[in-house]
Amino acid sequence: MDNKRLFVVILSVIIVSGLIFAVKWMYAGVENSVDGNGRILKNITPKAAFLLIQDNKNNPDFIIVDLRTPEEFSSGHVENALNIDYLAATFKDKINELDKNKTYLIYCRSGGRSGRSIKIMDKLGFKKVYNMTGGIIQWEKDNLKIIYPRKNG
Repeated sequence: MDNKRLFVVILSVIIVSGLIFAVKWMYAGVENSVDGNGRILKNITPKAAFLLIQDNKNNPDFIIVDLRTPEEFSSGHVENALNIDYLAATFKDKINELDKNKTYLIYCRSGGRSGRSIKIMDKLGFKKVYNMTGGIIQWEKDNLKIIYPRKNG
């Protein structure tokens, strides 16, 4: 093999290895699981969340949950989202009151609270939970629609 070909092969191996490493690093710690009983616990991008919302527009068993504080929620949220404050002392109780057989899309500001919440919901026995990675920040960066509540007065 001449030097040019060898260089191209080595460079290709380095590039592919780098891409594999980058993808693994991006998804490190991400738990995506589907078990034999149909349980789904999955991290999805805001764009995938948008498509999931569109696919479930008329599905009463699909619930969007915003896990931010009421103040954060009132500064703009995903349409039809229910607000359950992760930082509230009653958070686990309120989550546990939800119907575990429904499908949930959860999100927060940047993905931290929702990442912890999907694990809580797993332990509580929820059947289908999708966590929107990057939160409302990434949703907004992706130019997806945000609802801004009207101010009274």
